[in-house]
Amino acid sequence: MFKGSIVALVTPMLSNGDVDFSQLEALINFHVNEGTQALVIAGTTGESATLSPVEHCDLLNKSYEMINRRLPMIAGTGANSTSEAIELTRCAGECGAEATLLVTPYYNKPTQRGLVLHHKAIAEAVAIPQLLYNVPGRTACDMQADTVAELAKVPNIVGIKEATGSMERLADIKRQVGADFALLTGDDATTCEFILNGGHGAISVTANVVPAKMALMCELALQGRADEARAADAEIAELHRLLFIESNPIPVKWAVSQMGYGDLNMRLPMTVLDEQFQQPLRQVLLACSAL
Repeated sequence: MFKGSIVALVTPMLSNGDVDFSQLEALINFHVNEGTQALVIAGTTGESATLSPVEHCDLLNKSYEMINRRLPMIAGTGANSTSEAIELTRCAGECGAEATLLVTPYYNKPTQRGLVLHHKAIAEAVAIPQLLYNVPGRTACDMQADTVAELAKVPNIVGIKEATGSMERLADIKRQVGADFALLTGDDATTCEFILNGGHGAISVTANVVPAKMALMCELALQGRADEARAADAEIAELHRLLFIESNPIPVKWAVSQMGYGDLNMRLPMTVLDEQFQQPLRQVLLACSAL
């Protein structure tokens, strides 16, 4: 089962928009040494929506080679087209990824039945372990707990990244799935409480910047050491907030560039962090010993 602090890794890019594979390798090595328990490559934080299918698969293949089995690699392969999601998931399986992460189809606003059929089609097409990903604030599509429970019966659907930040939603899902179904949050600000309430970990944006601190907080929470976990979380609470001061991954990519991993390059329509937020974020990075 996937658990603990999993990084939703940013994708460094050159000024011409190409992936900066040299900086990507440096980032991967950084996380291998900082207590991160798995890496998500080409997730939404990795600007997957701006990658062509060829670029997407190339990124997965090269990242897997760079990771070199030192950590599990989870490949972001979601799309709002089921056929495209199948092709990306097939690519992930062929490159050796340990699992895939599939965001609910965005913009289309499928019904709950549509979500079931979408994910079952992908699971039947590619045998690789698959994680569901529910983030209605970004997709305009909310996968309900009953739908998760139905999909949890599919053998190679092994968990969910549930990013609503709702403890009620976590409890509802937890009641309906088996103990071996991974319950991961995608909401950094509520990660500590999510784990203390029975979740298993996080696929985290904050962990891009303070991987060791995020890993420690998750481990304390998994051990049930609530006071210590909450104290560790309090140290990075302001970072959780400021990393979402503009749309993800704008702030975190700015932060990672300040740490020395690549320049301030993003693909349109994403833009560089507005100047009014740069100094406050820099101050928090310094306070968290990220710079």
